[in-house]
Amino acid sequence: MTDTSQAPVAIITGGGRGMGAAIARELHGRGYRLGLMSPSGSAVELAAELGSIGIKGSAGEAKDLEALVARTVEAYGRVDAVVNHTGHPPKGDLLDITDENWAIGNDLMVLSVVRMARLVTPHMLKQGKGAWVNITTFASFEPSLVFPVSCAYRAAVGAYTKLYSDRYAANNIRMNALLPGYIDSLDHKPGTEDKVPMKRLGTMAEISKTTAFLLSDDAGYITGQNIRIDGGVTRHV
Repeated sequence: MTDTSQAPVAIITGGGRGMGAAIARELHGRGYRLGLMSPSGSAVELAAELGSIGIKGSAGEAKDLEALVARTVEAYGRVDAVVNHTGHPPKGDLLDITDENWAIGNDLMVLSVVRMARLVTPHMLKQGKGAWVNITTFASFEPSLVFPVSCAYRAAVGAYTKLYSDRYAANNIRMNALLPGYIDSLDHKPGTEDKVPMKRLGTMAEISKTTAFLLSDDAGYITGQNIRIDGGVTRHV
């Protein structure tokens, strides 16, 4: 019987469907033990399939994040990697978005990363190592009025990523953000690929493999970066 007691452990929020599920499957295939969470319960189903920990909860709820980390540490005794991944927050015309919906976006995207960092960093410090990937969007730095709340707060995650990486780089703890473009995890309108220089949608497999790379020792000198994986759709250099 294979001894998995020393296998690395990864926590993934939004880990039941789409890109989150693809990342979970990729990391599982590379030998990671997993702690998964999603609001729909799909993460519980996927965790059962993969022999992992899975709970139902939202990244925007502090108590759910606490439960996810506690369950994962109780089961495996460590956390080596975290993938912060969430769905989209409320949308609307810029000035019509309510304070409540801005607050929902803040909890879901910014405070979820901050709270997870508070919960997991002590474990990584004790281990002397750790890696994070925050899944944001290509529109973080080229905002779109279609997704005002998402653009504003995911840009904030990009800034937090740099702040955190600066603070903990000397402790061998790395944090990067991954900025997907138009990915086949969603049903895009026909012709969307025409906006992309590569003339195709990105794949969930490409997202999952890039995430796995950033969490691995092969990316050991990469930290504090906002890495676009968008087929060239963003224009800034």
